[in-house]
Amino acid sequence: MSSTPFDLFVIGAGSGGVRAARMAAQRGARVAVAESGALGGTCVNLGCIPKKLYSHAAHFADAFEQSRGFGWTPGEARFDWSLLKANRAREIARLNGVYEKLLRDAGVTILHGRARLGSPRTVLVDGVEHATQRVLVATGGHSVVPEYPGGELAVTSDAMFDLPQFPRDLVVVGGGYIACEFASIFRGLGARVTQLVRGDQILRGFDEDVRGFLARQMAQHGVELRTGVRPASIERAGDALKLTLSDGSTLAADTVLQATGRRPNTAGLGLQALGVRLDERGAIVVDEAFESSVPGVHAVGDVIDRLQLTPVALAEAMVLVDRLFGSGARRIDYELVPTAVFTHPNVATVGLTEAQARVRYAAVKVFRTEFKPLKHTLSGSPERVLMKLLVDAATDRVVGLHMVGDEAGEVVQGFAVALKAGATKAQFDATIGIHPSAAEEFVTLREPVA
Repeated sequence: MSSTPFDLFVIGAGSGGVRAARMAAQRGARVAVAESGALGGTCVNLGCIPKKLYSHAAHFADAFEQSRGFGWTPGEARFDWSLLKANRAREIARLNGVYEKLLRDAGVTILHGRARLGSPRTVLVDGVEHATQRVLVATGGHSVVPEYPGGELAVTSDAMFDLPQFPRDLVVVGGGYIACEFASIFRGLGARVTQLVRGDQILRGFDEDVRGFLARQMAQHGVELRTGVRPASIERAGDALKLTLSDGSTLAADTVLQATGRRPNTAGLGLQALGVRLDERGAIVVDEAFESSVPGVHAVGDVIDRLQLTPVALAEAMVLVDRLFGSGARRIDYELVPTAVFTHPNVATVGLTEAQARVRYAAVKVFRTEFKPLKHTLSGSPERVLMKLLVDAATDRVVGLHMVGDEAGEVVQGFAVALKAGATKAQFDATIGIHPSAAEEFVTLREPVA
């Protein structure tokens, strides 16, 4: 056992774990963090960062073609999958080094290995026991693959960034944001993409107008969306894969991506043996201070399955550190958390959907516009933009804001501040727009839709 107990032992060096470890150490705590994989967790290594890099890569084919409308004559372009992978790997390795330096500079002890709890006050890392006053579990989540014949032939999103060969025929199973993003990315890079959705529409939980609009836009970009079906089996057929679907039809593919959900990483951590309460999905149940049912054992991020977003994990980590080593005054509000989906075109949203707003408020005003952006008046692209505001009629407060269009995340981030500040529709109306821009439409919407 380590001779000097740690004040905080963090299991998992993803976004939440690294932030908590750094901030606690900077406040004078003795901190250790154990990680069995690369530093940075899912976001840096297999999620947000590589996904956004690949999303940027996927826009260039359209950009080359659209440049013709602006007087350019592009030459022959050739996509090199191996080069993209190598450049991405180099950037991720750089970020891994940045994370390690941040931790070491803060005085955090980094232990490379698989950790589990021996007791609420001890953590074993590859069999070596370490004493600690408190434990933070920040182990994130993993992709779930439903069991069906041949399901092992499918891959999860973890494998998509480093596929040995670029898939010319890709089948994406799922309708959530991960499925939609990879469908858009690989279509943009040149693959033929078929997306299978068990339900009747993509992006369950998003605003209905957003869901339908994005589905149509993705179809215009060449993604074939098939709803009401799921794989019944997969089998090898020479160098390809043959899918038999629930409706009896078949599909051929080079690669099948199974993107139908994620679950918290709580197996093998010794949690249940200690009496740590888990919910039906295996997530750690915590209170408002992020403490589990066992005193001294805490958890943040995807492993508690509240909102699976990197900035949320960071905010939760800050609340926890403030409680353990500060004033304890810091809080997190899950009510107005903005989020983006990096499809082609992008989606970004903050606040309530129209359905949610109508349940919560007696009367809701809906402002909506759909238009072709200035860029595409010359580009030749049929891509359009959707913008939508939801207003509580009684208070005039804007309670939901949604956009589908180029750089939607960049636009909506700023408006998220306005909603957090309680902005009213009158204040939106009184704001002068930046012209010509797509974003100005949010402050020029005057007539509610019926």
